[in-house]
Amino acid sequence: MKKKLLMLSVLAGTAMTFAQQKITIIPSVGYAWRVAKTADNMDASQKEYVKGLKSGFNFDIGAYYRVNTLTGLGIKYNLYTASHTGDFKVANENIILNDFKTDDRISFVGPGFIYSNFEEDVKHRLYYDMAIGLISYVSKNQFVETKGSNLGLAATIGYMYGISPAVMIGPQFSYTGGVLKKYKINGTEYKPNKGEYEGLHRVAASLGATFRF
Repeated sequence: MKKKLLMLSVLAGTAMTFAQQKITIIPSVGYAWRVAKTADNMDASQKEYVKGLKSGFNFDIGAYYRVNTLTGLGIKYNLYTASHTGDFKVANENIILNDFKTDDRISFVGPGFIYSNFEEDVKHRLYYDMAIGLISYVSKNQFVETKGSNLGLAATIGYMYGISPAVMIGPQFSYTGGVLKKYKINGTEYKPNKGEYEGLHRVAASLGATFRF
């Protein structure tokens, strides 16, 4: 009888712990590819240089509070970084910069929601999240710093395998997008012509983990 009571107590405690898991945190790391079209006003050598900045490291993290068994509300942040060194031809000049290095950084932060079956007592789980917020861009080289920000969108779909009710791991695929119609070059505001906007769209493949509290 005592063993049965002990077992029931353990099961009840586990059920209560699972039921109280209101917070979900999902970090991930992976690789991303920028998919926006390169500006038409670049020549072939410049486009080849820019191609080296079209892929890079991707980090993403979302934190959500469970509203009901399927949805939650919270905040999402992600970061893309890329660096490239090569020969770069200056526009409209017969000048080639050797070993020219550029570092790009695109960040996003904003409120979002998550839709998942995390509350189900199964090993295989799926989720989708989406956020709308601020997307920011910084590009630096030896001579120029370009900065800008605008409204952006970030969305992720992922599969999670349950290691325990509170810990899961699995792959995810995401999209982050936004367009800069104006930005600052060395502190001076610049408004490019249509067709020359800085597109910040990218897709990413990552490995993520889910922690529930």
